[in-house]
Amino acid sequence: MNHIIIGAGAAGIAAARTLLKETENDKVVMVSEDSEVYSRCMLHRFISGERSAESLSFINDGLLSHPRFSWIKGKVVTRIDGETKTVYAGDEKVAQGDTIIIATGSNSFTPPVGDLKTAKNVYGLRHLSDAQAIVAAAKNAQKIAVIGAGLVAMDAVAGLLELQEKLGKKFDITVVEMLPTILAINLDAHAAESYQKLFENHGVKFLLAKKVVNTKGSAEKVDSVELESGESIPCDMVILAVGVRPAIGFCEGSGIKIERNIVVDDKLQTSVPGIYAVGDAAGLSGIWPNAQVQGQLVGRNIAGWGLAYEDRFAIKNTVNFFDLATLSVGAFNPQEGDEVLVREDRKNYQKIILRGGVPVGVVYQGDIGNKGYWQHLIKNKIPICKLGKSPWKVSYADFWACEENGEFKYAQ
Repeated sequence: MNHIIIGAGAAGIAAARTLLKETENDKVVMVSEDSEVYSRCMLHRFISGERSAESLSFINDGLLSHPRFSWIKGKVVTRIDGETKTVYAGDEKVAQGDTIIIATGSNSFTPPVGDLKTAKNVYGLRHLSDAQAIVAAAKNAQKIAVIGAGLVAMDAVAGLLELQEKLGKKFDITVVEMLPTILAINLDAHAAESYQKLFENHGVKFLLAKKVVNTKGSAEKVDSVELESGESIPCDMVILAVGVRPAIGFCEGSGIKIERNIVVDDKLQTSVPGIYAVGDAAGLSGIWPNAQVQGQLVGRNIAGWGLAYEDRFAIKNTVNFFDLATLSVGAFNPQEGDEVLVREDRKNYQKIILRGGVPVGVVYQGDIGNKGYWQHLIKNKIPICKLGKSPWKVSYADFWACEENGEFKYAQ
């Protein structure tokens, strides 16, 4: 059998490895717009100059040289024929197989505001080509407007702060965000404020609870970003980080059921038998560990395992700027009736949210070591009140059980 994987991200690579392992003679063809394999979460390190394009690769085995694996690079898939399992780039027939795995992820969203969609000095940060374009533009830029203050936006800003040192210049960076805090979908307001102050100490300006309503300049170049408040932010370039949309336009007319994302069953198969979808394309978590699990599961299912994708917990964030680390798991804003425990010192901020004695969320800022057990407790809704001790004293040891063969496992 021949298997086509569209996309060269974590899920697609995991699916390729799994298919090659679980089958004896099957061939795997990967088709991607990208010509390199790279970690999206490390793109800011390319901007900073800390990493080269080659060092962003997460492949350290012999996958790319495997005799049953081939990679068709630099092809923008525009259409797939669901019945014949054929992939097209324009009028070109790129590949045909027995199965297709759609692992294309998502693209940056550009809102219909002013000339953001057409201007050549407006950049997202989703692909290596985006990071390369940002670095090239920054060499001739002084004033940089960043629209959005989520993790991608702040990664870009952190990269630019390091890049300016290497270029021997100082950028004038202004971040505009509609919400009242930065990193609003990753952290609570208190933890986010710590990062805001650190960025401000490095010269970054923030305009929070502000809405971009227009631009000035031309269709080719944005000279300023205009706010609803009447403020105007002059800029030489704009970095846009206001969300993403699944990269699935090529699925139109294929017979694949699409709502906001591709609809999949618990085996991650689409409405067209033999076609699967993972990650952002399917509306599933695209964070690294989850994407890899999804790719592995699809690979095994194509090989006949019949596995269901059940562990969909993805409410975990790890943030680190200026050597200040934060772990956030589950909810970080409490509901009415929740018990909220907070403690703080000069180096640490810690928060536990309990709902009926069951942890639903934690935030640890500063020392985040040995806190991984919280994900298990929150995901499985394990009550800790029965332990008879302070939640601050809970540890791994409270939830380990020993099997008869001596193997340790989490106790429920």
